Amino acid sequence: MFLSNLFNKKKSILGVDIGTSSIKIAQVSHTGKAVLETYGIVNINHQLGGREDYLAIQQMAKVLKELVQKAGVTTNRCVISFPNSAVFTSVIQLPKMSEGEMGSAVEFEAKKYVPLALSDVDLSWTLIGGGANADGLVKVLLTAVPKQVTKDYMRVFLLAGLDPQVGEIEALSLIRSLIGSVPINCVIIDIGARSTGLNIIESGFLRLSRNLNIGGDTITDKIAHALNISVFRAEQFKKEFGVSNSTFIPDAIRPILNIIKNEVKQLLTIYQPQNIKIEKILLVGGGANLPGIVEYFEDLKLSVEVGNPFNSLSYAENLQPILKRYSLNLPIAIGLALREE
Repeated sequence: MFLSNLFNKKKSILGVDIGTSSIKIAQVSHTGKAVLETYGIVNINHQLGGREDYLAIQQMAKVLKELVQKAGVTTNRCVISFPNSAVFTSVIQLPKMSEGEMGSAVEFEAKKYVPLALSDVDLSWTLIGGGANADGLVKVLLTAVPKQVTKDYMRVFLLAGLDPQVGEIEALSLIRSLIGSVPINCVIIDIGARSTGLNIIESGFLRLSRNLNIGGDTITDKIAHALNISVFRAEQFKKEFGVSNSTFIPDAIRPILNIIKNEVKQLLTIYQPQNIKIEKILLVGGGANLPGIVEYFEDLKLSVEVGNPFNSLSYAENLQPILKRYSLNLPIAIGLALREE
């Protein structure tokens, strides 16, 4: 999963987030305070399916290369994310031990959590949570990416003229851009076009990441079917009315959002009794632009906010109106570009 040498903090880094319906990029300079230098978003109609699909790889590389050029990116060094749908993650507890021993122990434990042969995945791990507990156990984030997925993504970036430095899961990028080093307990809900990521954060560290195969496109399709209208028109209705009670649109939307809400309820039921008091919910992703969605999740009896990935960044003042429009789409790309090790 680690793709080359660590990068020089003083140089600019490009974060590249390839989602199910769009590619997002953000270039950040690491000289002093992080500065957003440029960004870009482009829609895509093809996906990498974890198989050797050379046409899809070439098409995606072409789109990415054009986006990088149009955005005026000045570096080829990038940090990349792997989609939640393609990654296996688990947080496990192990006795404190040396790094060499930990690597062997993690590989042994991984067989219980990864539904593929370990020879077919790129396995990585990192300690989280700030040290051993009273029982001498440490928390370890285990990540496994199918080798074919890594191979396909590497081909895309190389064909696009980029030099990937390291890859990570989306949840870690979201934590970096939305929370930083604040030791908060929260839920980050990332509503994408075709999937939704649910991430439980404990003291600023990832505790659990779960992926649902529903998203903004699912909502659009439901509206189109319910009203017997085109997908294009349904998308307009969704963006205009959202979950507002002033129209009949919510009747089509609620069943989808209820799946997300009920899943969050289950996660809260699991974690609240463990003395983990969740403080708030952060909403990001294109689906978080839905009018009325903040109020919709407030009956979970938690503070609900839309995430702001620009808190730890400086940027040109004239970019503010544009960035506000795309802020919920950029947290992963910005979090990737903020990575300093």
